Amino acid sequence: MRRISLLALLLNTLVVVGSFTQEIPFVYDVENTGADCPEPPLPAFADLPVIEPLTDPFEWSDGSGRDTSFANWSCRRSEIAAEIEHYEIGEKPVRPDTITASYTGDTLTVNVTVNGNTLTLTSIITLPAGDGPFPAVIGMGFGTGNLPADIFTSRDIAQIPFYFWEVMGYEQTRGSEPINQLYPELAYMGAYSAWSWGISRLIDGLELVSDSLNIDLNHLAVTGCSFAGKMALFAGAFDERIALTIAQESGGGGAAAWRVSETLGNVETLGATSHVWFMESMFQFSGTNVSKLPHDHHELMAMISPRALLVLGNPPWVWLAEESGYVSCRAAHEVWKTFGIPERFGYSLVSGHEHCELANVQRTAVETFVDAFLLDDTVANTNITDHEYDLVNFSRWTEWWGTGDPSFPEIDTSDCQIIYFEPECATIGGNWDINESASASGGRYVTVRPDIESVSAAPATSDDQIYITFTADKDTTYHIFGRLDCPSPDDDSFWLKMDNGSFAMANGLGTSGWQWVRLTSYVLTAGEHILNIAYRENGAKMDKICISSYVYAPEGMGEEAENICEPTAEVKLTEVNNDYVLGQNFPNPFNGKTNISFEIPNDTYVSLKVYNMLGVEIAELVRKKYSQGKHTIEFDSSNLSKGIYFYTIKADKFSASQKMIVQGE
Repeated sequence: MRRISLLALLLNTLVVVGSFTQEIPFVYDVENTGADCPEPPLPAFADLPVIEPLTDPFEWSDGSGRDTSFANWSCRRSEIAAEIEHYEIGEKPVRPDTITASYTGDTLTVNVTVNGNTLTLTSIITLPAGDGPFPAVIGMGFGTGNLPADIFTSRDIAQIPFYFWEVMGYEQTRGSEPINQLYPELAYMGAYSAWSWGISRLIDGLELVSDSLNIDLNHLAVTGCSFAGKMALFAGAFDERIALTIAQESGGGGAAAWRVSETLGNVETLGATSHVWFMESMFQFSGTNVSKLPHDHHELMAMISPRALLVLGNPPWVWLAEESGYVSCRAAHEVWKTFGIPERFGYSLVSGHEHCELANVQRTAVETFVDAFLLDDTVANTNITDHEYDLVNFSRWTEWWGTGDPSFPEIDTSDCQIIYFEPECATIGGNWDINESASASGGRYVTVRPDIESVSAAPATSDDQIYITFTADKDTTYHIFGRLDCPSPDDDSFWLKMDNGSFAMANGLGTSGWQWVRLTSYVLTAGEHILNIAYRENGAKMDKICISSYVYAPEGMGEEAENICEPTAEVKLTEVNNDYVLGQNFPNPFNGKTNISFEIPNDTYVSLKVYNMLGVEIAELVRKKYSQGKHTIEFDSSNLSKGIYFYTIKADKFSASQKMIVQGE
């Protein structure tokens, strides 16, 4: 039934813009060309199949086959929209019958009435000089979102801010938002459904006042950054009257694919995103259940096809999951490529700028897309695919498309070199502690001393680093994996370098207990190499290292390490090392004063400091040379708040810490 031709529908809604000669439209004059298409099946959670890779955007939802024809894309797009509404954001209400609008001075006012209740939208519009008609950008919260205004003012493009709070607040109270007065039955809806509805109603208002406000309705853009980048992306996906969507740093819930993000560590996964932005029921798909989603966000982006989309990213901002965004972009781009219009989709995922600011190359990308799709510049080159992910195997997520087998491809590892190392058995600097744990490989793991870290730059001395030497068998890419326990964003990073290269930060490595995480990758030649690991944040624990030409992470404990060792005098355990001893303070817990004792086997310089639980230095009790033997230092806590503190000693290559409890008054 869904194989009906959409030719008549397209002829009724097609708007061919400017002097482009392609038969495929650039924009439409209706909100949803698939409004009359059949509804897809929407199974209950328990009945949904598991699809581990990215879902196929061309696969009909009822499992009846695959259709890559543009003639049927509108109905397939409608299926994706229905799934996103049903499982993620809630129903986006259709255009109501009663809408009025006026344009007075510089303000557009739109009144939307449903069941006797009225919601009012306003927008203070900035118009260029002249009579128009003017292309326009709808900015989330501001006239141009977070993009530089001069990009648009210099091109005589109108600015139309969308005041999203007039529809639903940033942190909605379910059932109490302005849109809930119109649709009380949709109190469960997520903000991205509500905000998309509001942008569509704003466009309705532009249509109603077209006689007094000369906006070129065939050349509308939407843009926003961060949570507003998601807002722009959903708006462009759910309203086909928008010619150009620019989604800036939209992160998880935006351009990034939920499935891919789940594999990356401490990023905005489905389970970690804001509950008020989506339906509460969406969170049943968190964790490993994400593979039961019948769609993913490469399909949210694909809903914009055949219209134009530009995705902007910022790789150093780990929470944004830009590697996931890259994989998702590569997958979504296949839709535009299939229709023969790859130049209408671009992405620029590059470093070197702050959050929601543009790198120079990104500014050029924005200007080029604006010129092409708002100003009909036919020579603008929009084949823009800038990224920093050459070593990411994106194709494994989509190779199953068209095969009917939604699983990852099996890879032959027989020709791969995979080497394991115990970091405590490598050459290890004095600023690292080796601790015991029954859940660690070999019963031990390494972590930097709790009183030091080096966040802004890699530490430079041999005491700060771990050196692992190995032999590469071939000229190829080697991937570095670590079995880590990094419980929070404040202790989830290391510095790494290979041979004589520069240190690079591996950040956002958050885990749930001990897990394998990819740290980085290097293109190596056959022969001897040295991997250097330096601490960055204290609290990050490392159990095992895997150096592998196999692209996927190990499982469990991995294989036996090449450098197994037994504890010796050279392998230090916290608190006691040979004749060095750091005693437990007494009394403990205490109020006021306590005594801290330590013992050293020879005359040496000693440092003894007190820290709070955030690692902030509270006091330096000792900083001088002591003679061999046992010593006791008195510590007065009268100026400290009630809580847990720790004290740390460093003498020669020995370091140790103990906790103490201040009871307070």
